[in-house]
Amino acid sequence: MDMTLYAVGVVRSVLTDKATAPKFETENAPPATVVLDPAYAKAAKDLTPGQEILLFTWFHQADRSCQAVHPRRDRSRPLTGVFSTRSPDRPNPIGLHQVRLTAVAGNVLTIDALEALDGTPVIDIKPLADRCPAG
Repeated sequence: MDMTLYAVGVVRSVLTDKATAPKFETENAPPATVVLDPAYAKAAKDLTPGQEILLFTWFHQADRSCQAVHPRRDRSRPLTGVFSTRSPDRPNPIGLHQVRLTAVAGNVLTIDALEALDGTPVIDIKPLADRCPAG
């Protein structure tokens, strides 16, 4: 079975340190941009400012051997299997972010708040279900 993923873009953010980055966009995450590979610019042509999207990322700094974590890195909490957490450390470190677009300019998407680190590969973008065009 072929499981090849392609990066369609990259996150550009002021966040560079995994240890100090917010865990969720609701925890004072800064605005960020997604710079799409020009080969995928056509795929984003119908995205609009104000639209909420699901942004799928690849947590490139994740520990892929990790199977249990202390939630939110809080050692007072019991070790929990990663499939029951939102930890970026997991066998397939796919990030899922519900975000709002504030601007779309060619192959650059501006997002109101994103907790992903600078350089994080973007692997897909999907609109929320209530905004999906037919097809």
